[in-house]
Amino acid sequence: MPEEQNQAIMAVDELQAIIQRCQILEEADFKGEDFNLFQVAGQKCLEDGYAAQLLEVIQNEKNKVIIKSMGWNLICPLVRCIFMYKQEDDKREHCLKILHQLAQLCNPKELFLGLLEQIEQTSAEQVCQTVMLLLQPLQTVLLKLQNKKAYSVGLSLAMIMNQLTPLPVPYTKQQIQEDKLGLCQCCNAVVDFAKPFVNEVVKNMEKSSEYNDMELKEELLKFCMKSLKYPLLTAQLEQLEGIEEHPFRHFAIEIINILWDIRELIPLVFLHRKGKSPHWENQEFEDIERKNSADSLACLSYLMFVQHFGIDCFPMVFSPSYLLQYNMTYIEVLLKRTEESMLSKGLDLFESCLLRMEDNSLLHQYLEFRDFINVPQDLVKVMTLCPIEHLRKKSLNILQLFIDKFDAEGKYTLFRCLLKTSNHAGVEGYIIKNIKDQIHLSLTKACDNIWFTGHHLISLIDLVLLLPEGAETDLLQNSDRIMASLNLLRYLVIKDSESDNQTGVWTTLAKIEQNFLKPLHVGLNMSKAHYEAEIKNKKENRREAHSSNTVCSVTVSGEKMPAMTTEMQLQVLHSALFTFDLIESVLARVEELIEVKIKAVMDENS
Repeated sequence: MPEEQNQAIMAVDELQAIIQRCQILEEADFKGEDFNLFQVAGQKCLEDGYAAQLLEVIQNEKNKVIIKSMGWNLICPLVRCIFMYKQEDDKREHCLKILHQLAQLCNPKELFLGLLEQIEQTSAEQVCQTVMLLLQPLQTVLLKLQNKKAYSVGLSLAMIMNQLTPLPVPYTKQQIQEDKLGLCQCCNAVVDFAKPFVNEVVKNMEKSSEYNDMELKEELLKFCMKSLKYPLLTAQLEQLEGIEEHPFRHFAIEIINILWDIRELIPLVFLHRKGKSPHWENQEFEDIERKNSADSLACLSYLMFVQHFGIDCFPMVFSPSYLLQYNMTYIEVLLKRTEESMLSKGLDLFESCLLRMEDNSLLHQYLEFRDFINVPQDLVKVMTLCPIEHLRKKSLNILQLFIDKFDAEGKYTLFRCLLKTSNHAGVEGYIIKNIKDQIHLSLTKACDNIWFTGHHLISLIDLVLLLPEGAETDLLQNSDRIMASLNLLRYLVIKDSESDNQTGVWTTLAKIEQNFLKPLHVGLNMSKAHYEAEIKNKKENRREAHSSNTVCSVTVSGEKMPAMTTEMQLQVLHSALFTFDLIESVLARVEELIEVKIKAVMDENS
């Protein structure tokens, strides 16, 4: 008989010997040594492929007391062997039956701790498989517990979510379909695991309207809040073509259903209820808790108002402006993030709220709320700093949508704010174009708009027709703003006659010339001279160089550009000169129009 087979039979014999010795003892008489010997012999049986014999021992009625006390020690080797065997292997099936038997027979408290320890110690690659394997026995054990049940359920859910959280959330269609680590499947398995405990809370609430046992309900609420932050806040939740049942959409619906069943959905939405937040002596922990809660509630708002999960439970009595105000806190939370999944959720939530509103219906008083000032500034940061092109474009469209919803005074106030805070010439140019459009509406409509004519407009024009650093302003970097300002001034001169002076531009013309037109002339002359000198130097250097492909660096608008050949540098410099020529031609046209208008008035008066 081969030596390995002898050793395996010896392992079974050792287990039988330990069992026989313990059968004659009372449970209270079991010693630490007995536990160790049982664990070693049981583990050897499993590792040597004698799971069937171990199963017989466990199923033997005579061994009930022994298994109750000692069986939980087999969890670690049992899980290891289950993953070692292939799906169709009989030995794997025997191991699964042993796991089921242990859940039925072991001391619930001991087995509970053994199962959690196994989940905690598993590697990231196997965490989802381990959790899904142990959810059923863990549920069985928790349903048996009498004392500290709510605490144990909460501990289980927290442990599972903590182990899953470091895993990357599948985002693309391919990643979701592959589900490499099993996260999609695992999340939905965890929801099924929680359902008996949700049902218990529901039954207790139905029995008494004054249901006071809040512990289990609080633990389920904590689980839902964690699930909203991870994986749902990070997950792609749009319906994807080719995926019949999107796992994360299904998971989101289940989380919303739990919140509704335990009567926490509406309190969370309307009262911003966050459950029992622990009192942290450490301010850093307090801040983390507050941030996590804000992330979760932001995701909940996205699910309800963009994906319309649970929207049937939502009372349809609120005005669109109230819903926008309610969601602005969460839009701000999401727009401050840099991850694509969160930024896109913030933009979608903002857009969804704005599309519910009529143009010009949002009262200017809303800008007294901090969020209504912060959010457009965050939107500008997305427009100018986000590396993802489609999000930059979308944020620009949403900014325009936001502007369109305000009444005239609101638009006026928002324009002033963005001109002062955006610090980006392209954005400032865009705002100036919007100002021009509002002035046009004021001049062509029958109704008088005091915010884009007269002294209010003059105050706004003072912000627009101005070079930030006078003649020293970097004209290339500020070219978008300067061109928009010149186009606005050209429009005002053409549309508003000196006799009508509805816009007040003729009253403030001297100030415009002093603060804008003259410094712009000086700045253009200085800039052109500087760039022409640079071009001359580059050409001279090129002649001296051995090859025209010599690589150098150049600084434009205060920033060092990537290494370029001399030819490429010259193209950049010529492009800058072309921009200055363009500005100069529009400036000349504006000054010509002003001169013609003034001369015409003088001729009339003479």
